[in-house]
Amino acid sequence: MIIRQGKKEDMASVLELIQELADFEKEPDAVVISVKDLERDGFSENPLFKTFVAEVDNEIIGIALYYYRYSTWKGKTIHLEDLVVKANKRGTGAGFALYSEIIKQGKKDNVRRIEWNVLDWNTNAIDFYKKSGAKVLDNWKVVQMDEKGITDFLK
Repeated sequence: MIIRQGKKEDMASVLELIQELADFEKEPDAVVISVKDLERDGFSENPLFKTFVAEVDNEIIGIALYYYRYSTWKGKTIHLEDLVVKANKRGTGAGFALYSEIIKQGKKDNVRRIEWNVLDWNTNAIDFYKKSGAKVLDNWKVVQMDEKGITDFLK
């Protein structure tokens, strides 16, 4: 298994894994981006995200997609948007390898926090994160405004 930075030509495989994650999270129709969106947004002059990929025999079997944020309390942070391994490749160590690569990137970048979201019913992931030393915050809620909400707000 090779863990490496994602490349523009990997984005079709990245999108497949994003869709697989959406299916797993019971939101199969939520993904509206395209390969072109990923290529533009990840590989422009000012990329909006970066990826690590796990590759076995020239097949991308997992991804960690992340971007930088700024905390007024901590400074530069990393937000891990997606960590996903193909269902038939789980248990191979790919998820742990990608997770480790994100932690190493955070250390290399001297960030003071790495953060991500996990669904409350994904107890396997929650247990893994806690065991790794991460804190799962129960007293914070995720707040989002979707496209319709934005439009309605601005009416």
